[in-house]
Amino acid sequence: MSTVAAPQVHLWTRQEYQQMAALGLFTHQRVELIEGQVVDMSPMGSEHATAVTLAAHTITRAFGAGYVVRWQMPFGVGALSEPEPDVAVIVGDARDYTAAHPTAAVLLVEVADTSLAYDRTEKASLYAKAWVTDYWLLNLVQRQLEVHRDPVADSTAPYGFRYAMTIVYATTEQVTPLALPHIRIAVAEMLP
Repeated sequence: MSTVAAPQVHLWTRQEYQQMAALGLFTHQRVELIEGQVVDMSPMGSEHATAVTLAAHTITRAFGAGYVVRWQMPFGVGALSEPEPDVAVIVGDARDYTAAHPTAAVLLVEVADTSLAYDRTEKASLYAKAWVTDYWLLNLVQRQLEVHRDPVADSTAPYGFRYAMTIVYATTEQVTPLALPHIRIAVAEMLP
């Protein structure tokens, strides 16, 4: 008696993904590697692009020396994920990441309109898995900032982790990054 095996999905590693990119497989495409799968990113509208620019400039001013702020650049999460958060605050200098993309961040920010549900669930779980303690979701739909903190293991979350705390800030409020407890950033400065 023979058994029928279900087909297996091939999960790409970050190394394989980078090799495919180097060969030009993703030329003129916006993609990310998420847990072994190459995922198409939504086209970016002008409001989204403006919000990314505003958030990156505001966060760069707040953090200053000793940190590098990267915009829509690869961030390594384990062997199978290389998302490109809209804004990432990394300890050090840009030259520290010449040989490899960063795998740790003090703050990650996603700007969300059409990707809101995905960024709240999949991306939040992925960033919690990477143990990013401060994940901000700039919600363009409700014009608010959703701050996710305290990553914890949770087998029901998409990638086995979630944030235990979420605080929602209105446009009129200010937020303090965990890495800089003496700094306050106005939510309105990041919104178009």
